[in-house]
Amino acid sequence: MSSVVVRLRFSKLGKVRWTSHRDVTRMWERAFRRAGVAVQYTGGFSPRPKVSFGLALPTGHESFAEYLDVHLGDAAAAGLDVLTLPGRLTPALPTGIDVTGALVLDAGAPSLQHEVTSCSWEVELDTTGLPQRVDAVLGAAALMVTRERKGHRVTDDIRPAIRSLAVAGDRLVAELATQPRGLRPAELLGALDVDVADCLVRRTHQWIERDGARVEPVSLDATDAPYAGTRAS
Repeated sequence: MSSVVVRLRFSKLGKVRWTSHRDVTRMWERAFRRAGVAVQYTGGFSPRPKVSFGLALPTGHESFAEYLDVHLGDAAAAGLDVLTLPGRLTPALPTGIDVTGALVLDAGAPSLQHEVTSCSWEVELDTTGLPQRVDAVLGAAALMVTRERKGHRVTDDIRPAIRSLAVAGDRLVAELATQPRGLRPAELLGALDVDVADCLVRRTHQWIERDGARVEPVSLDATDAPYAGTRAS
């Protein structure tokens, strides 16, 4: 069966940031049912909703810019006003998850995992002495860190993945590459001698590079969550 693919943008703020990606997936499955959005399912003995998420958000981090792509059957999509989806879905989701935008994808559009090349982050933390450490990181020719990859410890130079880095008031702001190898905020903070447990980390944007321009998968005011209101329990 052919389908229409809709991309949704949502925020994940507050206590729900401690919810794992797997549990968030279940939340969305329930929300589609509660909102009466007919999602297309896979075939086989264990059919699953045809929903694909963007880059995973580490547990404990907040975000203004999370995304998922959902397949709707042609019959379900016929006559659907995509702009009504945020208002229909947000009340069916837990407090802290707000759907802030939606659009229909062109046929054959690349996946989020393939297209997103970098993410912007902000970190609330004690900035005492941090500007000097930021300058040292930006001035380094190489920045080697050891991390786990597929069960093995690998040493990588993370400096090329730091696209921008600055202290702004009581926050650290950074843009980190996701390709060819992604850099996690916790790894950057470790290089700055900061414990991620002492910080509030928030993703503010995901970026796609297209025809020489940088765009978002669904563009809007990232801090806007107009549909936060009464939700299903």
